[in-house]
Amino acid sequence: MLNITSTRMGGGMTYTCQMLKDKRAVVTGAGQGLGEAIAERLIHEGCRVLIADVREPQIFEAAARLKKRLGGDVIGIPCDVTVESQVEALVERADKQWNGLDIFVANAGILVSDALTDFDVAKWRKVIDVNLVGQMLCMKHALRAMERQKSGSYIQINSKSGKKGSFKNSAYAASKFGAIGLVQSAALEMADKGVRINAVCPGNLLDSPLWVNSLFQQYAKNQGIPEAEVRQKYVNQVPMKRGCRYEDVGNVVVFLASDLSSYMTGQAINVTGGQEMR
Repeated sequence: MLNITSTRMGGGMTYTCQMLKDKRAVVTGAGQGLGEAIAERLIHEGCRVLIADVREPQIFEAAARLKKRLGGDVIGIPCDVTVESQVEALVERADKQWNGLDIFVANAGILVSDALTDFDVAKWRKVIDVNLVGQMLCMKHALRAMERQKSGSYIQINSKSGKKGSFKNSAYAASKFGAIGLVQSAALEMADKGVRINAVCPGNLLDSPLWVNSLFQQYAKNQGIPEAEVRQKYVNQVPMKRGCRYEDVGNVVVFLASDLSSYMTGQAINVTGGQEMR
């Protein structure tokens, strides 16, 4: 029987049982925020982790922070998930570094908000390119590596917007709906090959850099309300009356990466405090 104990420490959790000891993992979009937090949690759980991000200085800085705080085997490399050659090189680096790949967390994504009737088509396409085409490219190469070893867990970080339309967020919702279809289709292709593909659909991470540095301003502008009102509006939509936290997402990522979820594939799991239940 697996015995897991945890204690809250500061803003996060510290874990005394390593559920993923010596597993080999890649996390994209890990230069800051949720991606870095997921990488940190995987390291706590015993993983060797390669983190990637399109922002070159930030990814090296994030790797240095994680290494300083946690030690262990942490590597940072730049990667644009919309460029196939870079994605292929990312997977090859992980595969060669550790002679295999057990976990791939596809977290890289962007959000641009606007009314559909005003949306610049180039910006709309960019969201689709990163959030959907980027997912396809990561799957294509990560699943090849996992299929060779007949094992692995691919975890897509999606959104509650992958389950329900989002006000003045048509590009983001469309990309996330499509990405769930991609998860389900890939899961069918890989089900008999020992490889599982699932998605995590978080609620609003109101304290993340994405929200603090961008979304509060975007939503205040396109909804015509003050930024403080934007925060309260989104808190009020959640039955549990708080925003999603990094540790909420990390808990589900670890579950999906571990053997505890060995009979699960093609799922899109809500982590929304009851805001989304489908």
